[in-house]
Amino acid sequence: MEKRYFTIGMAGHIDHGKTSLTKALTNVETDRLKEEKERQISIELGFAPLYEDSEIQISVVDVPGHERFIRQMIAGVAGIDLVVLVVAADEGVMPQTVEHLEILKFLGIENGIIAITKIDRVDEEFIELVKYDILGELKGTVFEDAPFVLVDSLSKKGIPELKEVIIKTLKETEMRDAKGAFRLPIDQVFTVKGQGTVVRGTVYEGTVEEGQVLKIMPKGLEVRARQIQVHHQTAQKAYAGQRAAINLSGVAKDELERGDVLISSEHFIVTKTIDVAIQVVEDLEHMVKQRMPIKLHIGTTEVMGRIVFFDRNVLVEANGEILCQLRLNEEILTKRGDRFILRRPSPVETIGGGWVVDPRGDKYKFGTKTIKELEKKKAGTPKVRISAALMEAKSLPLTELIKRTALDEKTLTEHLKSEEFIFYNGKEYTMKILVQSIEEDIYDQLHEYQNKYPMKPGLNKAELLQTLQKRLPKILLEFVVENGIHHGVFKRQEQFVFTSSFVPHVPKNWQKRTENMLEALTKDGLKVRNLVDYFSQAGIPESLEVDLKRLLEEEKLIVPLDEQIAYAAEVFSAAVEKLRSGTGLEFEVGDAKDILDLSRKYMIPFLEKLDLLGLTKRIENKRAWMNEKKPQSK
Repeated sequence: MEKRYFTIGMAGHIDHGKTSLTKALTNVETDRLKEEKERQISIELGFAPLYEDSEIQISVVDVPGHERFIRQMIAGVAGIDLVVLVVAADEGVMPQTVEHLEILKFLGIENGIIAITKIDRVDEEFIELVKYDILGELKGTVFEDAPFVLVDSLSKKGIPELKEVIIKTLKETEMRDAKGAFRLPIDQVFTVKGQGTVVRGTVYEGTVEEGQVLKIMPKGLEVRARQIQVHHQTAQKAYAGQRAAINLSGVAKDELERGDVLISSEHFIVTKTIDVAIQVVEDLEHMVKQRMPIKLHIGTTEVMGRIVFFDRNVLVEANGEILCQLRLNEEILTKRGDRFILRRPSPVETIGGGWVVDPRGDKYKFGTKTIKELEKKKAGTPKVRISAALMEAKSLPLTELIKRTALDEKTLTEHLKSEEFIFYNGKEYTMKILVQSIEEDIYDQLHEYQNKYPMKPGLNKAELLQTLQKRLPKILLEFVVENGIHHGVFKRQEQFVFTSSFVPHVPKNWQKRTENMLEALTKDGLKVRNLVDYFSQAGIPESLEVDLKRLLEEEKLIVPLDEQIAYAAEVFSAAVEKLRSGTGLEFEVGDAKDILDLSRKYMIPFLEKLDLLGLTKRIENKRAWMNEKKPQSK
């Protein structure tokens, strides 16, 4: 069985014993800062290893409980798989308990355990009251049926039981995706003497290896993972769900900050406009107005922006899930499905939270039409989202598909195996139905062109693509044409493309006149007039002359000597045989004139045509017949 990695979080009101409980479970003091020890409150995130066996590894994040450190709290719980909600037996549910519960709900954290701490300070009757109080707060939340564990961190009472419940719950929990692209939202940046810059965070997804080239986003800085540590132990790799410290080369500490994201792939989207689905807190103190400033907490990032509604101008109370948009002051890195918290900057208040529907939000008009479109986006299955992206862009490489669909690479490639999608050119995806539709369009366009110009060899490929390129990518058009040729729908001759059943021909209404023209040309033998005279005499319009001349030449009915003069094919062949039989291996111009009785006007173009056709070769003032057998020497 593949080993799984999890991070759990301690959440709850200030001074309810989260840090003490973490120490009791792990034997690690997570308050590192001098100020934390002096004030006996957690200011920064604290981390510790909790448990490890052959199946799982569990880390703990101790998050600050004080209202002023809510940013650190959000950054800490954003990457956890299970939360231990800590409530002190002597105080019960407090304001930060409620706020942390709401934040956990909005972040989509479903695994929870309730730890009632400091049980040695109160009697059993009071503990029952605290339990009742907590159950009231948990009613209707995902923690409604969460197990209760009574603990005392100083005496270690209940600690083994709590640890056992944590391990059992996580062994039944599915691990985060370790096979997709690596992503680690940075929550701490520091330096180690002699080592340089180190970043720390919870691996959201994917795997990172020592020596791997990575990127810091949204800054776009390229770095290398010089060394990886998991709980102060050097590791070759770090996996989704683990707490990891990564020593980076290629970047200075002052270039980085909490909120930056370390990634291994270009698949993630950097954006300032996101379509979202949000829910607001039950007891909203102040109304939320259209385009009101908000503070977005997503991953470890905190950024200012404005909220834009499309179906209201004010939000007064909780009213189910609301589809809207966040327009941010700075770029963030995100993907579909990422959870976030929204807070009011002043007066400070948690407004609510939700998830990213589309990280590539556009500008939309106010009204029900936009809401319906957002609802489609929200409800879309992976296949629907892939199809929508391809129908819009027509053709996309995998990296761009990942961005547009907000699907991870594993899910995306699995769905792209469906026969509905086509992979071509070694890098692009499109839809089968789209290829069929474009093929039909090309067929119709060729058919129409062939009916209009039946004597032409087909439509020039460049011209064909140019007319369609206004609405379709050239790379896709090239594929459809080549695919059509491969399957016998189209044919190509040099630069011309035509339908497989098409043969260039003289239109019926011009066939008789063409026959008359050829008869006149044949009758005049070798001493012909300019070709245009024959077209004119037969009543063939000037607009058809070029195409008709080419067609008659391709069908081997005439042999043009130059731009003006042409012979009927049978006349030309007879003249060649007459000249061949009347000369030896070599002959001069004068010999040809005598044999064919032609003036220089006809003779020179005739002989140059023989050279061009490879029948003769000019050697100084003579010409030699090619492919002639030399007489055997006796």
